[in-house]
Amino acid sequence: MLTLKEIQDVLKPKNLIAIEDDQSITKVEFDSRLVGKGDLFVPLKGARDGHDFIDIAFDNGALATLSDRELDTQQVYFWVDDVLAALQHLATYVLERSQVDVLAVTGSNGKTTTKDMLAHLLSTTFKTYKTQGNYNNEIGLPYTILHMPEDTEKLVLEMGQDHLGDISLLSKIAKPKAAAVTIVAEAHLEFFKDRREIAQGKMQIADGMSSGALLLVPGDSMLDEFIPNNLQVKRFGQDGDLFLSNLEESRTWLRFRTNFLENTLQIPLPGKYNAMNALVAAYLAKNEGVSEEDITEGFKSLKLTKNRTEWLTAQNGAAILSDVYNANPTAMRLILETFASLAREDGGRKIAVLADMKELGQESHQLHLSMITSLNPEDLDKVYFYGEEIEDLAKLAAEIFPVGSVFYYPTKDFKELSQAICEEVQPLDQILLKGSNSMNLAKIVEALEGD
Repeated sequence: MLTLKEIQDVLKPKNLIAIEDDQSITKVEFDSRLVGKGDLFVPLKGARDGHDFIDIAFDNGALATLSDRELDTQQVYFWVDDVLAALQHLATYVLERSQVDVLAVTGSNGKTTTKDMLAHLLSTTFKTYKTQGNYNNEIGLPYTILHMPEDTEKLVLEMGQDHLGDISLLSKIAKPKAAAVTIVAEAHLEFFKDRREIAQGKMQIADGMSSGALLLVPGDSMLDEFIPNNLQVKRFGQDGDLFLSNLEESRTWLRFRTNFLENTLQIPLPGKYNAMNALVAAYLAKNEGVSEEDITEGFKSLKLTKNRTEWLTAQNGAAILSDVYNANPTAMRLILETFASLAREDGGRKIAVLADMKELGQESHQLHLSMITSLNPEDLDKVYFYGEEIEDLAKLAAEIFPVGSVFYYPTKDFKELSQAICEEVQPLDQILLKGSNSMNLAKIVEALEGD
């Protein structure tokens, strides 16, 4: 880990100090409650200014702190212009010092699943670390870098964006050896002009990559004008350089072949879109030197970040397809397509619970309404709609579904929705829940699972 002298040499603070005992910090933390003995505290500005907690951090054992102002203290601190920029600078330095191979993943859908898959495959052969949870922004990415074990050989970083330029910054910090864009969809339209600008933002993952580095992108013409000509670009998809064949799907697994591996692959996940995520992970892993045998066997023991697409079991035995971490129209359309393709259990029904998709900006109303093309009375026995943005979609669905099979609950009636669903679901039913994380459908999943 970093020593105090290294930190001073890298950051060149305004208050250069004589460091007689050049100790190593234990770890880096920006939450004073997580600070322990020997840590470096990073006081970021959020709802509260982290500088207000510097004394608490030292009381908890911090060895030093960063600060954007002069402090009246005898403790070790590094006075910098911008604490967040300093955190990012330290992360870049650690990567350069360690010479770890960085692989980066972004995309409107599937980036966390693909990141988990890739890290799992790489871990069969190399010491591998990955983005934990959703630490994929300007704070979480450098935090991940600074928390990777000293012996890490491969680092898999997820990169997210809320605004144009976010991924450019992350790429320049991490300088990926290889990277992938999973898909470009209507996510965060509240902060982007249109899907073209989203595509532009995703392709900024190339900004920190060296000439000749490997970049995987979907066969989406929207990306064409943003693809740099100095990288080794591989397109994936039906007409791409990398493609699938012989795809089979069940409720709990996918089986398929690729055009770059001899073996048939099987992954313990539903959803045809996850086959493409697996293809991306497999190709990147193969390119890093993971054997075909380890890729094939590695997929069999795959485990993903919680609350992505996963099958769970209700307390009464019903099958729950939970996909409640996030939502946009493309993601909702894909999961509905997967759910529709599944056969009903003998005597069982198929029920969908759909909630608002957030951050869609001015197009939100129309994008919600467009989901009607993915709702077929032959595929779904009952549909529950929850939220304010989705209300008109519920009204539209009520016109094409049989009477008594469509239900709508405004945001204020969450408790009533949860109770109604728990009372409705029977042991042989299959139930899909999909909506943005802030809609709290995970609490309904928990209620269905019981104690």
